[in-house]
Amino acid sequence: MNPSNIRTGMTLDLGVLLRHWRDLRGTSQLDLSLDTGISQRQISFIESGRSVPNRETLMAIARGLDVPLRERNTLLLAAGYAPMFSESAWDSVEMKSVTDALTRILRQHEPFPAVVMDRYWNVLMANECAPRFFGCFIDMSARQGPRNMLHLMFDPQGMRPFIANWPDVARSLFERVYRESIGRVVDEKTKALLAELLAYPDVENQWRNPVALGFTPVIPLGFVREGRVLNYFSMVTTVGTPQTVAAQELRVECIFPADEATEALHAEMMAVGAGHPAA
Repeated sequence: MNPSNIRTGMTLDLGVLLRHWRDLRGTSQLDLSLDTGISQRQISFIESGRSVPNRETLMAIARGLDVPLRERNTLLLAAGYAPMFSESAWDSVEMKSVTDALTRILRQHEPFPAVVMDRYWNVLMANECAPRFFGCFIDMSARQGPRNMLHLMFDPQGMRPFIANWPDVARSLFERVYRESIGRVVDEKTKALLAELLAYPDVENQWRNPVALGFTPVIPLGFVREGRVLNYFSMVTTVGTPQTVAAQELRVECIFPADEATEALHAEMMAVGAGHPAA
């Protein structure tokens, strides 16, 4: 069941939605009662449709189930209340303080790549280094926007031919899709994105279920350029206390060199400028 179906004309009552989220979290009514301070009897009555909670009670249940803000609005609508959390665009006026902070993060991360993405890995903002970096491997102008980082990595016409440890990286990216999904929920659009990635040639279906890859602090992302491998890793930043849907769904990915040799090669590559060498 997809809770967002309530937005497309299907009727989903509040009890169905709450049971969906409770099942998704593997939480019993008793556990939810202990977590929220709301009686198990009241939770049962809400799920059965015998009782309609006030907004405060409903939001307490949503917090207890770690329901993402977008889906909390859906719960409110199902209960007959107006949404509480703005769904304005990421670049709206009300998001200016957040986007200003993102701009500073991107700028301060030079001379290494950094991008801001939405929940579906579409690039919304980038620092100056990011397109220059990827332009050292492929013709970025040939890729139509919005650019999607996962497609960029999996596409044989994108960065994939230049990735040294492709199977490990691919498995780690699938794992990240699940781990970094908002509220740990793989929604319908994310499922569609995963299906698109699996449709690329030589992508193994079992990569969707990655296993631990040895005792290493990170899985390096190795790029081959002119016969030399440059190893990087990434750090992901999110808004700490989001109060809008857009703020919750944005994340910054900053790429760092994994060793001193890569840092030196990176500086050399950036100094030379973007080219299109073969792997």
